[in-house]
Amino acid sequence: MGLAERQALMSKKIRIAVIGGDGTGPEVVREGLKVLQAVAKKVGFEYETKDFNVSGDRYLARGGDPKEASIEIISQAEIDELKTFDAIYLGAVGHPDVAPGILEKGLLLRLRFAMDQYINLRPVKLYPNVPCPLKDKGPKEVDFVVVRENTEGIYTGMGGVQYKGTPQEVSTQVNCTTRFGAERAIRYAFELCRKRNNPKGKMLTLVHKCNVLTYVGQTWVNAFHQVAKEYPDIKTDYNHVDACCMWFVKNPEFYDVIVTDNIFGDIITDLGAMIQGGMGVAAGGNINPKGVSMFEPIGGSAPKYTGKNVINPIAAIGALAMLLSETGSNTGNAKLVEAGERVEKAILATTPRMPSQSAGKMGGTTMNIGDWVVEAVRKG
Repeated sequence: MGLAERQALMSKKIRIAVIGGDGTGPEVVREGLKVLQAVAKKVGFEYETKDFNVSGDRYLARGGDPKEASIEIISQAEIDELKTFDAIYLGAVGHPDVAPGILEKGLLLRLRFAMDQYINLRPVKLYPNVPCPLKDKGPKEVDFVVVRENTEGIYTGMGGVQYKGTPQEVSTQVNCTTRFGAERAIRYAFELCRKRNNPKGKMLTLVHKCNVLTYVGQTWVNAFHQVAKEYPDIKTDYNHVDACCMWFVKNPEFYDVIVTDNIFGDIITDLGAMIQGGMGVAAGGNINPKGVSMFEPIGGSAPKYTGKNVINPIAAIGALAMLLSETGSNTGNAKLVEAGERVEKAILATTPRMPSQSAGKMGGTTMNIGDWVVEAVRKG
């Protein structure tokens, strides 16, 4: 890419699709958009947003069955339009009157598969003044990243049910694992590990359960060792997933970057969220390095708190920081990378101001915390 092309890319207006979603999702996204406005002015880039009303309320208003999926959550036309944006900013998915799984499969999984967002990126980082449930562990000990394969495994939905509702009911769900899918996730993780350049030493840990899941596990192990030959500067390690859970609690400082499959990644990242202080501070990205990625706080929609102005927006603001950094990095737009770094620094400046009870999911006020981050961006 030449100088003129880079300059044109850096001056391009970034287009962000916004899906507030359910419950408190729109509230925390609102705070993220306040921060976006502040950092765009500070760094000097233009952006535009468009809201997409994709939610449980819309599903029910259109006649969707609350107990089983009966109509589309999101249309193909909407997906095609989302593909024209630079990134997607999502609030939350989950409605108290819609059975679990309907919205998650109909929106989250459908978008991940349709846009080939094959990486779920989950930083596990303990911010200053955020209480950690682990004794004697602080920000220096809790700072690693989980790279989760995001489009294969159990979640593809391969399988079925026979004799449903009878004592003879039989159900199967196939773990769809390909060498291609494992290898591209592993390669992404090696590149990330090199980019992080951990001063304690670059190390990538593969997490699986190859002693029991011998077929799919061996595919991952084989791909891991093969790709590792291309990265001699990076130390490698392997954990069974159950051992990984123990080490998360006992010695989180052991980890730098972790790569794992879809279902194990889903499980260990929730544990990671707890050791970094709770769902209220945990952000994640569904990444297509060459396409449209989607960024979100990983907590739920918390519908019982809707409108009460008590949900911590730090996770949503952290997701915005990821959106800017990842989009900027993947497109070569240095201004967006700088903006993401500034938002991250503003979060680090904000959490020490927060009362201790607000560092997790509850406490404080949603709008006040958003205002504090905006203030830190402006001062930074």
